[in-house]
Amino acid sequence: MSVLGFTFVGVRTERFAEVRSLYRDVLGMSMIKDEPQAAWFVTPAGDEVHVYGPADDDHDFFLQGPVVGLRVDDFAATRAAMVAAGIPFIGEPQTAGGAIWNHYYGPDGNVYEIMQRSGGA
Repeated sequence: MSVLGFTFVGVRTERFAEVRSLYRDVLGMSMIKDEPQAAWFVTPAGDEVHVYGPADDDHDFFLQGPVVGLRVDDFAATRAAMVAAGIPFIGEPQTAGGAIWNHYYGPDGNVYEIMQRSGGA
């Protein structure tokens, strides 16, 4: 098992409109999702930035800092090793679009995520 890279950086913010505008209008990032409380952006390399507003209930567990998603080659093995090491996960693994992921609390108390996409990449 190994970490292959990052899947996304996500943030939940009271200043949703301003942060969305920064990525869309100032930095010119391509939007792949634009909803009243969720905006997703992607770079040409496929890296994503997710911005959530204060009324987005699906991400109410996000804390003050950004949430970093780590792409792994073997989700089950990585998660099992982390559970064995005492890392607390937030809920059960989720799946969609050929990916499986699960958020967790790091030893520093911040929220992170592991994700495996189809084919390990």
